[in-house]
Amino acid sequence: MRSQILINTIGCHAAGEVGEVILSGVQNPIGKTIAEKSKFLMDHPDLRNLLLLEPRGGVYKHFNLILPPINKKADFGWVIMEPMFNPPMSGSNAICTTTVIFETGMKTMEEPFSDLILESPGGLIKTRAYCCDGKVKKVEIENLPSFVYKKDCDLEIPDLGTFKVDIAFGGDSFVIIDAKKLGFSLIKNEAADLVKLGEKITTLANEQIGFKHPKIKDWNHISFCQFTLPIEKNQKGYTEGKNTVVIKPGKLDRSPCGTGCSARMALLVENGILKKSDIFIGKSILDTEFECKVEDIQKRDNRNYIIPQISGSAWITGHHSYFVDQSDPFKQGYKLSDTWPSY
Repeated sequence: MRSQILINTIGCHAAGEVGEVILSGVQNPIGKTIAEKSKFLMDHPDLRNLLLLEPRGGVYKHFNLILPPINKKADFGWVIMEPMFNPPMSGSNAICTTTVIFETGMKTMEEPFSDLILESPGGLIKTRAYCCDGKVKKVEIENLPSFVYKKDCDLEIPDLGTFKVDIAFGGDSFVIIDAKKLGFSLIKNEAADLVKLGEKITTLANEQIGFKHPKIKDWNHISFCQFTLPIEKNQKGYTEGKNTVVIKPGKLDRSPCGTGCSARMALLVENGILKKSDIFIGKSILDTEFECKVEDIQKRDNRNYIIPQISGSAWITGHHSYFVDQSDPFKQGYKLSDTWPSY
């Protein structure tokens, strides 16, 4: 074996969504802030291509890069690499990263809970890991301020008609649409059709409506389509709702999507359905759950911002080492439209 590159990772998933955590083998990217470091990795995509593209990666993978923090309040800097973008924040990846940090001893685990602050490209993320017998049982995240950007917008979908959609931010940007009105029940065998239509809806929403974050520089696009089913009350009296999020270049989030739940909670607050301290249970297409909470509601710039709390569990799945033989013709990977339909 002849390799000049050795990258070690820990495999992990939160509620079904893969979030590998890089342990070693990657240099600290250039940048004065974590956001600049994240952008550097987008602009110089060698690492992203190596890990996310086949034959080493795939559309279902995300990688989390742990760095020295810039902000003195943080324990670690943290960059999330998803197939098409490096987002400001990711709920499932925060749960995976927190779990790996404590279960591998990168930070000492304390029982019954251990606190951590991750410095994401979007800002500081407070997490709390509930621990027992050397294992992280559950992780709570205080997400970025989340808000509704535009409500009740008309979206023209060719061959289907005009539908009402909402645009909201929950750590990433979403177009939210009623799945039932499009004939979906959000079950497993609808996944391929959901991806195909969801990709189209995201593109159309960017063209017809758009998004620009008021604080995060250069975040001026809608990343994902979130299909939702009507909310219900569960046996505990909590509001719950099933959703699935379509992630470019063509996959469904296996988890309830922490940022998606945050965006949806902001919309439910705006519509008077949730209020401060209310619990919301987000359910995925796999019927896995995140328990979410409206921690606070703040009014500024003529807009309601909620502070969401997301809680869920993650499981470590393996220890991986990635090599690159210099004679390998696919050192930078490749894309094929069977699994990478939009690029």
